[in-house]
Amino acid sequence: MRNRFLWRLIFNALGLWLLAEYLVRGVSFDSIQSLLVSALVLGVVNAIIRPIVILLSLPLNILTLGSLTLLINGLMLNLTAAIVPGFSIATFWTSVWAAILLTIISYILTALLVDNDRY
Repeated sequence: MRNRFLWRLIFNALGLWLLAEYLVRGVSFDSIQSLLVSALVLGVVNAIIRPIVILLSLPLNILTLGSLTLLINGLMLNLTAAIVPGFSIATFWTSVWAAILLTIISYILTALLVDNDRY
């Protein structure tokens, strides 16, 4: 369990760095420390707050055929930016786009770098 959380933390940090550095204009970090803290906070937010929000919005999520989940992911990234000093996102739609790309990056890194039997 601890190993899985550590891998997610590493993948979140790498994905956030790629987003800020190369992929999305409007996502920025002041320092490496704020990058690592935001990866940790994002992991905690996704583990605790996101499931509650998804459960509460389930009827609307079913009605939109799951499209609401994209907005919820952007909201969780925006919440992380609001909590962590030194991490900023320009607009809500920037956070939605960044959340979509972060999901893709994390999926690819997990598929390539982690042995799924041990993960």
